[in-house]
This record gives sequence, C-alpha cells and structure tokens, in this order.
Amino acid sequence: MGIEKHRNILDYTLLSLLRRKFKNIGIILVFTFVIFIVGSILFLSYSFKREAYLILKGSPEIVVHRMMAGRHELTLLSYMKDIIEIPGVSKVEPRYWGYYYDSMTKANYTILSMGETVMKTSRLLKGRLPEINEKNSAAIGKGVARARFIDIGNVFSLQSADGSQMVFNIVGIFETDSELMTADLIVLSESDFKRLVKMPEGMATDLAIYVYNETEALTVARKIRERFPDSRPILRDEIIRTYDAVFGWRSGLVLTLFIGALAAFIILAWDKATGLSAEEKQEIGILKAIGWETSDILEMKFWEGLVISLTSFLPGIILAYLHVFFFGASLFAPALKGWSVIYPEYRLAPFINFYQVATLMAITVIPYIASTIIPSWKASITEPDIVMRG
Repeated sequence: MGIEKHRNILDYTLLSLLRRKFKNIGIILVFTFVIFIVGSILFLSYSFKREAYLILKGSPEIVVHRMMAGRHELTLLSYMKDIIEIPGVSKVEPRYWGYYYDSMTKANYTILSMGETVMKTSRLLKGRLPEINEKNSAAIGKGVARARFIDIGNVFSLQSADGSQMVFNIVGIFETDSELMTADLIVLSESDFKRLVKMPEGMATDLAIYVYNETEALTVARKIRERFPDSRPILRDEIIRTYDAVFGWRSGLVLTLFIGALAAFIILAWDKATGLSAEEKQEIGILKAIGWETSDILEMKFWEGLVISLTSFLPGIILAYLHVFFFGASLFAPALKGWSVIYPEYRLAPFINFYQVATLMAITVIPYIASTIIPSWKASITEPDIVMRG
C-alpha cells in the first residue's frame, strides 16, 4: 500500500509537470545552461591543474635561475661545483631549454636539449630519442608534427640565432600521459641546441637540483640563496601552487563573464522561493480538500523539484564534458590558457573532480529543491478554502 501511494504521487507529479510544460521547459533550459557554463569551467580548470601536476611530478625538487635586474638570465655552470657540496643535494644537472616562434605555423615551440630528465620521463609513440651527442636529429611532439605535416623520416628546418637554416631529421614523435607536456616540444642534442640559440660556453638556461629528502628542499634552497645572492631557487611545490592559483583565478574571472546567466538562475530560484502562482496555490488547496496530507504535498513538490533539477543537471554536465574533452573547450580555453593559445592544438586528457561535481550539485540542485518545497509547505499548512481564495 505504501509503495503504491508513493508511485501514485510520482505519477501525479509527472502529469502536473506536463500540464505546465512550457514554463518547465523554460526553467530546464536556463538551469541546463547554467550547469553547462559552470561545469565547463570547473572541468577545464581542474584538467589544466591535473595536466600541470603530471608535467611537474617528475621535475626536480629545486630549479635555480640566475637573476639580473629582476629578469631571468643564463646561469653559470660554475655554480654546480658549490651546489653539489651542499648537504642533502644528490645531483645537479644543467638544463638547456627555450622557446622558438615558428612564423610558418604561427606557433610557439618549446625547444629542449637532451638530458637525464628527458630520457627518464619520456616515452615515444614511435621512433626514438636523439642520442645525446647526435647531430641534426630531433624528436618532436604530436602537436609539432600536426602543425608541420611531418612524420618520422621526414626533415624540417629551424632558423638559428645567426640567421642560418638548420635541418633536422625526425627520429621520434612523443606520446606521454599528458599531451600538454609534449605537444609543442622539440628535443635536440646539446650541441644542436647550443648552435640553434648560440648559447655561450659555460652557461645553461638553469640548473636542476635533486635532493635526497624532499622535506629538506626548503633548507637546501635557502643555502643556495645564501651562497649565490643573484640566484633564485624555485621549489617544485611552489610551482604547483602557482599553477593552482593561476587557473583558479582565471576560472573565477571567466565565471564573472557569465554572471548574467547566474543572476537569471538566482532570480528564478528566488521567485520560486518567495511564493507560488495562483494556479499552484489553487492546486494545493484542491488536493488538501480531497484528502491529501501535508506530507503528501511536500513529497509531490520534492519530486517536482528533483525531476526538473536532475533533468537540467545531467544534460548540463554531459554537455560540459563533451565541450571540454571532445571539442577543446572552444568557449573558455583561450581565457584560461592565456598566451599558450599559440600552441599547436592538443586534446586534454579527461580528468573529472567528483568533489567539484558534488559541490556544483549541492549549490544548484539542493537550493532549487528547497525553493520548491518551502513555499509549498506554507501553502499546505493553510486551510484549503483560504488557499483557494488566495
């Protein structure tokens, strides 16, 4: 008997929603749009943060830059001898990297010299990495391969700092857990890198510092700063926190651009919370007059709010997922990526933070259901004749 009663209430709720289908369709469309906007931003922001974490998880505990007039300068290799003597330091490795703007594809590539970090953390879709001392060979990211329409066995050229053309044989194409890490990457031998950018002898872009115990990284960084006042040690944890802060701030900025849609939803929920229409009040009065209890009316309104909110929430989340992971988040990616939009195109790996999804549901679905139930409760505890008279 109890199950049959609840089923009948649900049936009546669905029929009631169909009677006001045009109004409810309007509510669902607005609700879905709000979920789509917020969900897309949350998915995109979290995916960028996860991509950044994948990139940085294998990076050295400390990176040392040399500063001059507040700007990053080439670092002296002579620093390595003193740094390796600091207690807790296990290895110091020079890094050679930089950026190359390709006028042909209007893309900005990251050029990187071969080193132990590249050999340990990278794997290839096909082919191989160039040998450390191999000349005129390169491994490239899939984004570069797409932009230049090249594959293994082909050649491509880059213009060196002195204006001459350097031709490279493609010996490998990268595949990693994060395409963002290698989409724009070109890996060269150390000698080719130095010839391309005209790197002075005794210099490196920066120094990678590895420590035995990660908890000692801060102490090691402080000692490096004391020995070399013109240096700037950067901890890996600081870089990760910076990425989190940047993408969090940018996602908040994008949300403000759609404040109108959010305001429309808030007004919609507020309108439902502050009162019922004359038709809805009359319906509640009739139901009370024919024997419905207050609990039955509240259950009906609960199902009504749940049906509308879930009918909006699920398509909104699905559309947000498709928008971000299948269509490249074309609406929001430029604002969140910033200057990196000149990269060759890449596809984000699907990452979903279910805590964020649950939070989104809590701040949209639950308030909407509450805004449906509360005014109905007020009407249901009033005498039927008073409710029907308005």
